[in-house]
Amino acid sequence: MVTKNLSVSFKKKINKFNKSIEVDSDKSISQRCFIIGSICEGISIVDNILESEDILSTIRCLKKLNCKIERLQKGKYKIYGKGLGSYFCNQNTLLDFGNSGTATRLLGFGICSTNPNLKIKITGDKSLRKRSMYRIIKVMEKFGATFLPKNKFKLPITLISSAAPIGFKFHNGISSQIKSAVILGAINSFGKTQIIEKIKSRDHTEKILKHNSKTISVKKGKNNLIEINGKESLKPFKLSVPGDPSSASFYAALCLLNKNSNIILKKVHINPTRIGFFNIIKKHKGKIFFKNKKLIGNEIVADIHVKSSNIKPLKISKKFFVSCQDEFPLMFAISCLLPGISVFRGIEDLANKESNRIKEMGKILKQIGIKFFASKDEMRIYGNPYLKIKNKKINVSGIFDHRILMSAAILSLLTGINSKLRNFEQVGTSCPNFLSTIFKLGGRFEREN
Repeated sequence: MVTKNLSVSFKKKINKFNKSIEVDSDKSISQRCFIIGSICEGISIVDNILESEDILSTIRCLKKLNCKIERLQKGKYKIYGKGLGSYFCNQNTLLDFGNSGTATRLLGFGICSTNPNLKIKITGDKSLRKRSMYRIIKVMEKFGATFLPKNKFKLPITLISSAAPIGFKFHNGISSQIKSAVILGAINSFGKTQIIEKIKSRDHTEKILKHNSKTISVKKGKNNLIEINGKESLKPFKLSVPGDPSSASFYAALCLLNKNSNIILKKVHINPTRIGFFNIIKKHKGKIFFKNKKLIGNEIVADIHVKSSNIKPLKISKKFFVSCQDEFPLMFAISCLLPGISVFRGIEDLANKESNRIKEMGKILKQIGIKFFASKDEMRIYGNPYLKIKNKKINVSGIFDHRILMSAAILSLLTGINSKLRNFEQVGTSCPNFLSTIFKLGGRFEREN
């Protein structure tokens, strides 16, 4: 369990560094391994799992649904799948997903909606209970699932699974979580489900299921067409989880804007749907190189080499949002130190993350004297590479959002502005080794419980 009410202070600018590091394992893939493995027929074995608080929440909820999961050693697990529709529990069992929106949507709303004879109560932590579940509820109602109370779209919510779920045609927007929930719900439904995907979102669910050719097919084109044939049993799998590109981006940013620094981020997957940050920075003159590429478990894995760079102001259109939505707070932080005006468009979905990320990053920019303009779907940041740090402080309190806290830490380390970041235990939901890695790179901080 993570330490509660952890405050972390950063008081010094980081020195130059030349390091090679491994980053935390990918959270999205780790969660999907447990969730998909639980409905396979047979034992799946997964190595290099991210053992973060979000993953532990997923495991606890699966065990409440009578799934057997065995930890063999650090990061290595056996998942004993009992097939489709095999979840069962007492009526009104409480599934607490903590801070994990992914597990809530894929497991709580996705698979459970079409698993027979379930009546469960779904909840989460303070942050998750603030997030709207309107879109996922409306989609899963098409399978015949019932959600109570009616017209309530924030947790806690009671789910009554569909007695006879039937496939349907679904046009996905930009949400990989809703797409994955539909895929997983469709697997135990009668008939065929079709998902038309105009904007290609992260596809880890499809990749893990790829060896089940009777169940799922993906026809790529201008619009992806994903077809799921329901009621086909799933084969177990073996997988080693690669490094998380979202976690890697924070250390890359620390290197890019720190003079005379180099870093190699080892064994990170570079799935095209996840590396928008790196592609954007490369486009704006960042020195980033993918080397030693390999295909591991249907994901391309590489070492990411990063060097200090003179980055141009960022100009990011809506089309990039889906491939780097977790990194926007970090890019807002970077933009503070770039010459000229950085512009981010099509960002309205940032308001329904672990926090309203537009609003919360705006508070941090105000504290350090950076001029910006923010609307519902756009952010303009007037960068100042000569930012004076005297009498400036960054204070973050009451925000249960790991990306905001990590971005504030990077900004403090790059500038030397004193910061006090409360509720820093939230970083453990996705990046439990963040502080130890920062220490390896030469960053110094103080912890206060």
